[in-house]
Amino acid sequence: MVSLLTEELVRIGVDVTLFATGDSQTSGKLVAVCPRPYSEDSSVDPKVAECLHIAEVFERSADFDLIHNHFDFLPLTYSGLIDTPVVTTIHGFSSPSIVPVYKKYNARSHYVAISEADKSPELDYIATIHHGIDISKFPFSEAEGEYLLFFGRIHPEKGVHEAIQVAQRAGKKLVIAGIVQDREYFETRVEPYLDGDHVEYLGAIGPAQRSDVLGRALALLHLISFDEPFGLSLVEAMACGTPVIAFGRGSIPEIIMDGDTGYIVEDIEQAVQAVAVVRTLDRSACRKDVAQRFSRTRMVNDYVRVYGEILGMEINYEQ
Repeated sequence: MVSLLTEELVRIGVDVTLFATGDSQTSGKLVAVCPRPYSEDSSVDPKVAECLHIAEVFERSADFDLIHNHFDFLPLTYSGLIDTPVVTTIHGFSSPSIVPVYKKYNARSHYVAISEADKSPELDYIATIHHGIDISKFPFSEAEGEYLLFFGRIHPEKGVHEAIQVAQRAGKKLVIAGIVQDREYFETRVEPYLDGDHVEYLGAIGPAQRSDVLGRALALLHLISFDEPFGLSLVEAMACGTPVIAFGRGSIPEIIMDGDTGYIVEDIEQAVQAVAVVRTLDRSACRKDVAQRFSRTRMVNDYVRVYGEILGMEINYEQ
């Protein structure tokens, strides 16, 4: 999402400096204090890298008209020491315990929510901006689909076991794709069902496989047990024409048009019933809705409008 925003801003003539890891690919000016992500390089101390990374941005603050923060709450603690305005996109709250930091800087910062559902009543927001995607990277598939799909991290709150139950009761094959984030959960609630025929695990898949796996699915199952700030995988699936069957937690009702681009259900029984009728949905409607509401163009236009409001100027955005 940050890459899409950066590239489009550069394309329209905005002078963008991206503070990211040294292996990042960008059309903007790249500044890096960490050669590689610490999740990929065990020699990098996460806290040290984070401190150096954030400090690098704020020590150069006078060089910029605006700082756009995607690094959660810690950079806010520097914001009172500079004159450059800071806008922070809040990508969900990892815990209620971090809200006091946002509250402290509420009066001097500009907060963007990624969904209405994820807004804190204790904070003020300049805008709600849903994520957008590069639709060209997700080709539309008219085929009705061959299997049910779980696409995401393997974790109890993401509903992998529930997806297995739905697929079994609906008599459909389930394909699972994603990283194992909770090893014990995977070994006890997922792995015993893997047989390659009825339940297949593909592992983590990259961009080369992603569109094919999403596009060939009958439906994406998103049976989460937490209030998700924003479900990007839902948008990616619908861009390929694949409808979504999901529990209506968090931002889900803002993403799925119930009865048009998928079904919002309350329990496993309703999910099974939704699978039985999901072929009646128009896959092209899924694609059209993403093009209208979740395109990169719409996202960038929203952010450009926010930048202009903060800076008291009009920024021309040419699509």
